[in-house]
Amino acid sequence: MDSGDTATAVRHWAKAKPSCNVTGLTLLTMSQFYNDVEPNIIDDEMVLKAIEKTCPEDLGELAQGENINFKDVTELQLSFKSILQIDNLWRLENLTKLQLDNNVIEKIEALESLVHLVWLDLSFNNIEVIEGLDTLVKLQDLSLYSNRISKIENMDTLQELQIFSIGKNNLTNLENVVYLRRLKSLRTLNLSGNPFCDDKQYMLFVVAHLPNLVYLDFKLVRDTTREDAVSKYQDLTKPLEQEEARALALQEIKQAKQEELEYHETAFVEHLSGSFLFDSLYEDDTEAAKLASLPGAGDLLQAYRKEFVSVCGKLYNYGLEEYEKREAEVSDFNKKLHEILLASQEESKKAMFDFENRNKQRLDEIHHARSYDVAESKRAECQEDILQLSGTLMTLEALLSNELELLVDKNTIVNAVNMSHSIRLRKIDKRESDMLCNTYHWHISVTEKAFQTESDRNRACIERIMSYINTLQKELDNTKI
Repeated sequence: MDSGDTATAVRHWAKAKPSCNVTGLTLLTMSQFYNDVEPNIIDDEMVLKAIEKTCPEDLGELAQGENINFKDVTELQLSFKSILQIDNLWRLENLTKLQLDNNVIEKIEALESLVHLVWLDLSFNNIEVIEGLDTLVKLQDLSLYSNRISKIENMDTLQELQIFSIGKNNLTNLENVVYLRRLKSLRTLNLSGNPFCDDKQYMLFVVAHLPNLVYLDFKLVRDTTREDAVSKYQDLTKPLEQEEARALALQEIKQAKQEELEYHETAFVEHLSGSFLFDSLYEDDTEAAKLASLPGAGDLLQAYRKEFVSVCGKLYNYGLEEYEKREAEVSDFNKKLHEILLASQEESKKAMFDFENRNKQRLDEIHHARSYDVAESKRAECQEDILQLSGTLMTLEALLSNELELLVDKNTIVNAVNMSHSIRLRKIDKRESDMLCNTYHWHISVTEKAFQTESDRNRACIERIMSYINTLQKELDNTKI
C-alpha cells in the first residue's frame, strides 16, 4: 500500500473510531503524505469534474448546451483533493450538501453565497478558527472533526443546527461548551478526542449545560446521567437560565419595538407618536436654549410643546386610520378580482368541456364517414364549432379585462391632512408632505402592480387560447376519412 492509500485508510479508520489513538508511525506517514502533495485552490475544472462524478445520471438534465446549469446542482463532493483554499463556489447557490473533508483547508471562507446549505463536512483539515458561517442559517449538520480549533465561537446564526461534530480538535477549556447553549436546536454533539475530555466531570458538565442534548459522543444521554448532571451543576446552570430568560425578555421587547417601527414606517407615521419630532427641533438649537432661560419662557415653551405633540398625535392617528383603510381596500380589491377570475375560468372550462364532447363525436363521424361529401360536411361543422369556441373564449377574456376596477381615488387625503396646518413649522410640514407623497407613490405602485399582473395574465391567457385553437385545428386537419 502506498502512502496515499495508507493516509486514506487511516483517516477513515480514525473518523469511524474517533476515541482510538493513532500511532506515531501512522501520524508520521500522514504528515509525510501531505508534505508531498501540492495544495490546490477550488477552481472551475475541479467543480465540473466533481459534478460529473457526483451526479452522472443527472448530467443531461443539468447541462444546457455545453454548459452546466450550476443552479440545479444541490450536492457536491470535494474530498481528498488537497484543497488549501475554498473558492469558486458562488455559482452553486442552491447547494444543500457540501463535502470538503480530508483536505488541507486552513480557513473557512467563500461560503457566504451558499445560503441553502443544510449539510457541511469540513472534517480532517487544518482549520484553526470557526468563522465564515454567518449566512448559512439553514445549516442542520456541521462537521469540523479533526482540525486545530481551540475555541467554539461565531455560530450564533446557526439556529437550525441539529448535529455538530467538533471532536479531535484543540479544545482545552470546558467552560467554552457553555457557548453552545444558544443553539436551541442542537441535539447531537461530538466532542470526543479534545483535551478537555480527560476531565473526570466532562460528561456531567456538558449534559448539565446542554439539557437538550440527545446524543453526546455517539452515545445516548440517559435519564440517570441527566439527573446526576442537573444535581451536580445546578448552582452554575440556574444563574445561566435566569440570565437567558432576562435576555430573551429584552430581545422580545426589542423585537416588538422593531415590528412597531416597521408597521409605522409602512403607514408613513414613524416617530409621530410622542415628543420625538418636537425634541428633534431643539436638539441642536442653542438659541432656543437661551430663550428658554428667560423669565416666563419656560411656561410658554411647555405649552407650545404640549400643543405641538398633540398635533403630531392627531397626524399619527390619522395616518394609521388611512393605512388600515388602504389595507382593507387592497384586500377587497384582490378578493373581488379573484372572484371575477374564478367565475370567468369556470365559464371557459364549461365552454371547452362542452366543445370537446361534441368534437370527439364529430371527429369519429368524419373518420367513419361513408362518403367524401358527408365527411366534408362534418368537417365544416367542426370548423365552425372551433371558430365559435375561439370567439367565446376571447369574449370571456375581454369581458374579464374590462371588469378590472381601479382602486378608489386617494385625492380626499389632501383635505384631511390639512388639519395640521395650524402649526407652520418646517419639520411637521415636511412630515405631512412625506405622508402625502408616500401615499401617492403607494397608490401608484399598487395600481401599476395590479395592472401589470392582469396584463401578464391576459397575455398568457390569450396565448393559451390561440395555442388550444391551433391544436384543435391541426387535429381536425389530420383526421383521415
